[in-house]
Amino acid sequence: MCLGVPGKVIEVDRENQIATVEFWGVRKQVRLEVCDSPVDPGDYILNHVGFAIRRIPPEDAAETLALYDELLRVADEQDLMTADVRGEIDAAPNATILPNGAVDESE
Repeated sequence: MCLGVPGKVIEVDRENQIATVEFWGVRKQVRLEVCDSPVDPGDYILNHVGFAIRRIPPEDAAETLALYDELLRVADEQDLMTADVRGEIDAAPNATILPNGAVDESE
């Protein structure tokens, strides 16, 4: 299953068409070539396999992120979508999923 995940744009490198985007406290580089409109820091994008596919309104991002937070909080370890999201977060340095589904980046 492939999912689009909302993230908040932190920085934009227009020359190289790359944005630094934050997902649950984890920052990743995302390509911008296929995004439907230009993005700026503070915007939200829908990320799919490392590409921003569209800019999304903050309220849409908040709704989707709330669903993911609920999933991380209650789903069991056998759920493939939960395992995928947890794997991405766990792969980031200093990021840990707390029992309530929040992400802790402290050491």
